[in-house]
Amino acid sequence: MCGIVGIVARKSSLAPAILERATRSLAHRGPDDSGTVIIRSDTPESLEVGLGNRRLAILDLSPFGHQPMQDPRTGNSIVYNGEIYNFREIRAKLEQEGKRFAGRSDTEVVLQAYGRWGEACLSQLRGMFAFSIWDARRQRLFLARDPMGIKPLYYYESDRNFLFASELRALLSTELVPRKLSRAGLFNYLTFGSVYDPNTLIDGVKALLPGHYLIWEQGKMRITQYWDLISADSECLTPPASDRQKFQTELRHLLEESARLQLISDVPVGVFLSGGIDSSSLVALLSQSGAKLNTFSLVFRESDYNEAQYSRIVSKKFNTEHQELSVSQGDVLDAIPFALQAMDQPTMDGINTFFISRQTRAAGIKVALSGLGGDEVFAGYSSFHVVPQMEALDGLLKLVPSFIRRPLAAAVARLAPETDENRKVAELVRSSKVLLHSYFLSRMLFLPRQHERLLHLMDSDSREQANAPLRDNLKRAQLLDAINRVSFLEARCYMLNTLLHDADVMSMAHGLEVRVPLIDHQLAERVLAVPGRWKLDSQTPKPLLVGALGDLLPDEIVRRPKRGFTLPFEHWLKDEMRNEVESGILRIGVGPLAPVLEATAAHQIWNDFLAGKTSWSRPWALYVLQRWCEMNSVSV
Repeated sequence: MCGIVGIVARKSSLAPAILERATRSLAHRGPDDSGTVIIRSDTPESLEVGLGNRRLAILDLSPFGHQPMQDPRTGNSIVYNGEIYNFREIRAKLEQEGKRFAGRSDTEVVLQAYGRWGEACLSQLRGMFAFSIWDARRQRLFLARDPMGIKPLYYYESDRNFLFASELRALLSTELVPRKLSRAGLFNYLTFGSVYDPNTLIDGVKALLPGHYLIWEQGKMRITQYWDLISADSECLTPPASDRQKFQTELRHLLEESARLQLISDVPVGVFLSGGIDSSSLVALLSQSGAKLNTFSLVFRESDYNEAQYSRIVSKKFNTEHQELSVSQGDVLDAIPFALQAMDQPTMDGINTFFISRQTRAAGIKVALSGLGGDEVFAGYSSFHVVPQMEALDGLLKLVPSFIRRPLAAAVARLAPETDENRKVAELVRSSKVLLHSYFLSRMLFLPRQHERLLHLMDSDSREQANAPLRDNLKRAQLLDAINRVSFLEARCYMLNTLLHDADVMSMAHGLEVRVPLIDHQLAERVLAVPGRWKLDSQTPKPLLVGALGDLLPDEIVRRPKRGFTLPFEHWLKDEMRNEVESGILRIGVGPLAPVLEATAAHQIWNDFLAGKTSWSRPWALYVLQRWCEMNSVSV
């Protein structure tokens, strides 16, 4: 696991100091080793290609894992971030063809695999990764991102340079990328509380999409999709009910295989344990390997948020070495500057992962496994019930004339209690013809009418750029049944852009690698291909996952109330954290966001929160955005 950066200088020389500075900005991702190289190309453009790496040593701790790494046979060079869990099998194939290896790292396997199969090597890889290879013979740069988007990869192109990196801050540190706010990214952020790939919050910087590779050659860029979560057999042709039991047996095998593969490491491995079904399932699966597990959880004084009793039940059943970290609002207040810096891009979530990662790394653990993704794959969210109902209502509303819908929406807003949920219902009644889909409404942070009050004039091009990834995902999801459609959209929207982004940056801020076995891409693809009706049960949450595990899970865990992994911000923002958050929001009218955000509307959102009319996530999202722009000198 590492941080990577690269710069291609066209028709000019590349200053080594720039490459060194960008690499140094990623030191938190790789505290164990560092390396840079500048390759001078023989092309007519006289390219200079700089590659930089910061290494977190997980596999092959010897100097043979040093990066940038060059293949002496082909002259190709790689910088790589990730883990390939089946690298030993791929290495065996290559060795049968006569290939020789200097060390035992998966980095060398990826480099040799590309030398043998070119871009087709991606079909062999099972893991999480973002890497770049300078192809010496073709004189081209090859970039690739893993199928599920677990590892990030950003790029930027100007007339004179092409840059890529694991984090935006590395690109900004080169001073070759203007610190200009992207209006499309801002629109995404205000809509969902995070920016949606391929957009970012920096104008001109893009994220390479999951399951895609990019080739930069002779000043031209080509992006190709090599994998899709929706496979050819994802049409759900209603197999007989008896097949469900057969699938659960197959699913158990897939889960065990993914958990076993992701245990590979030359350093100690831990597990995040909240006591929910997903993290408990992971501990149960890993315990079958016979390994002694180290588990970690957060606990709070606020009883409504404290899940300690459940994580203790799981720890006791599977005999783990369990550690609890008590987090108070004072702890969060003290850590805010460090957590905001770690975000790389602003997000309304992620502070919880910051603390659990800090605790786990302090215990001497460099690799942690997480149950992230279980809700998306196995239909654990309320959205799997709510969104299909909203779809049905939306279909009926489209038949109702607008002159009737407007007063109907006003009646809903007037008669129903003033809550975020009821505002969304009123928005659906009022604007169903202009909303892209009910799923996006269910995940909205600020509704369209709130956007109108918050944002100064938003140009149509920026709005369309912000909505483009939504339209693309929705178009692909239309092939699926209602439940699987929600699953796909959750995986490609909320999970990708909020959960996976937060897990990466918050863990790597502490030099900790987080692995996510429940979204192994082969597992996720297979589960999406079975009928959605198999995934919901009025008696049992996540029935496919629970059924596949049999009696491994304690009944107290299966039957417990659903609760998200969140901090008690609803209380804290009105207590010790109030002054800090309030002062940040009050600066919106005079800070870097003043040209694009309406200060009066922002202040009203804070007042609505204090009055109990809106949830903590909305003022918190505005505060984080303001502070992030201030800290990173980003302006419009």
